[in-house]
Amino acid sequence: MTCKLKETYERWGLDMNLNKIKYLCIGQTHSNLKLDKDSEIKSCQKYKYLGVIFDTSETDDKEIRSTVIQARRCIACLNGILWSKDIRKERNLNNYSALIKSSLLHGSETWRLTENNKRRVEVTEMDALRRSSRISR
Repeated sequence: MTCKLKETYERWGLDMNLNKIKYLCIGQTHSNLKLDKDSEIKSCQKYKYLGVIFDTSETDDKEIRSTVIQARRCIACLNGILWSKDIRKERNLNNYSALIKSSLLHGSETWRLTENNKRRVEVTEMDALRRSSRISR
């Protein structure tokens, strides 16, 4: 398959920079892919694509933790606005949906959720909803 990719690139007049290309193999041994006797594509253990972390662990724990931390930072930045009595609760719920929920659920379409990770996301979501409704614990 990699040889076909290389042939297609060459047909279109494109070059493959083999010093920059890497691949991630999940569930198998991590060895470099040989294209021909002189060139190979190196394997890697993790990479970040469009803000989503992919790794060889076959779980999404690191990605979910990273996303939850990012959402908590967003909540911390908006804390004064969420608790403000000058802003209506409906407006705060709009802020929650637009800013916090979107950052919390970014990339969630591909997550493999465990009960622990599901709880972690729900706790963060409830914290933001409580603050936007001005309800303390």
